[in-house]
Amino acid sequence: MHIVRKATLALVLAASPALAVAEVGQPAPGFTLTDSNGQSHNLSDFKGKFVVLEWLNHGCPFVIKHYDSGSMQKLQKEYTGQDVIWLSVVSSAPGKQGHLSPAETNQAKEEKGSAATAILIDGGGTVGQLYGAKVTPELYVINPAGDLIYAGAIDDKKSVDPADVAGATNHVKQALDEALAGQPVSTPRTEPYGCSIKYN
Repeated sequence: MHIVRKATLALVLAASPALAVAEVGQPAPGFTLTDSNGQSHNLSDFKGKFVVLEWLNHGCPFVIKHYDSGSMQKLQKEYTGQDVIWLSVVSSAPGKQGHLSPAETNQAKEEKGSAATAILIDGGGTVGQLYGAKVTPELYVINPAGDLIYAGAIDDKKSVDPADVAGATNHVKQALDEALAGQPVSTPRTEPYGCSIKYN
């Protein structure tokens, strides 16, 4: 019986497709999503620019840490001011924490002072799973050639305390600063931390 169970488990694992197809150093997977204003965005629309993808759930304490401290908005403003496209992605399924209607999403965007270029609605979780996003916040940086050059955590302080932001190394800022200066990203991959994304 034990052997049969092991064989069955092996078959299940073998039959399961790999969740993530996004790999640092490879072309970022293409996608099309509608934003909270009903406008469609295709990743290819932004070829020639740096793009940040930020997985978002305003109900998550780790996200709250970065928005209540103002650090996420500061980061968004700093780099959108340098012509970087910043796309916040909400992959929470309908009825689950983090999923909001377009109107509620826009209200939260205004209340939080988000400076994201757009907030994309991924209620089916397709794009989140395409990128292998597991938590919020989780961030990805794509270069003008369309290649993924950073994936992982926003910083190195795995806590929900806003006071920890000040002393943290911000991996996204470091990656963008290096890339914008024409240098290779010194830390292209980190382990993300946060709340699990509420997929179906």
